[in-house]
Amino acid sequence: MHSKFVAVLALAFGLGVAQAASAADMPMKAPMKAPPLPAPIVYNWTGFYIGINGGGGWGRTSHTDTTGTTSGNFNQSGGLVGGTVGYNWQITSWVLGVEADWDWAHIDGSVFLPGLCVGANCFTNLESFGTARARLGYAWDRWLVYATGGAAWGHISAGQDSCVPGTLCGTKDQLGWTIGGGVEAFVIPKWSVKFEYLYADLGSPVLYTPAIPVNVTEKVNIVRAGVSYHF
Repeated sequence: MHSKFVAVLALAFGLGVAQAASAADMPMKAPMKAPPLPAPIVYNWTGFYIGINGGGGWGRTSHTDTTGTTSGNFNQSGGLVGGTVGYNWQITSWVLGVEADWDWAHIDGSVFLPGLCVGANCFTNLESFGTARARLGYAWDRWLVYATGGAAWGHISAGQDSCVPGTLCGTKDQLGWTIGGGVEAFVIPKWSVKFEYLYADLGSPVLYTPAIPVNVTEKVNIVRAGVSYHF
């Protein structure tokens, strides 16, 4: 009986040693690896873009004939909306670009005075506005701060209420200059938004001749926002 008990213990011990050796010979499972993180988005401003813009404007205008009789300065205000095209070159953190835009505008003003306006309302209306400008900016990844300047033009209508084209009112496409600045940022890849201020001086062209030529001064401030798609 004693010998049988010893034999059973020996057999159990032998099986345990064999299982331990078999387990030691099995390959170890490799530890689980975390999934790779997505590559960070690197924004680059180089390339062509198109967009839309809109905002508001205000300005000061005056009517003065060649004898010096004047309406004095009076205010204009209104809105504008249109499109933008441009191209940027990014060199390290500096961004150099060219941009052009054209906006339909409704920036109007009028004043009632004696003298030049002969008891009628003198009016100046900026009916469209466009620019062709250079931009120089500094980029922090998705953000761009820039200064801008170049040529500006506008379609101006001006005169008096009792309007007879050529005598008491007239229109002209006038060339001038503009300067300003803004900030732009990518909100998602390829799409950016911007906020911009421009000051534009369109000079003092002759716009109508009731008896002698009348020069109309047009100077406006523009604040607008835009959305652009970058190719």
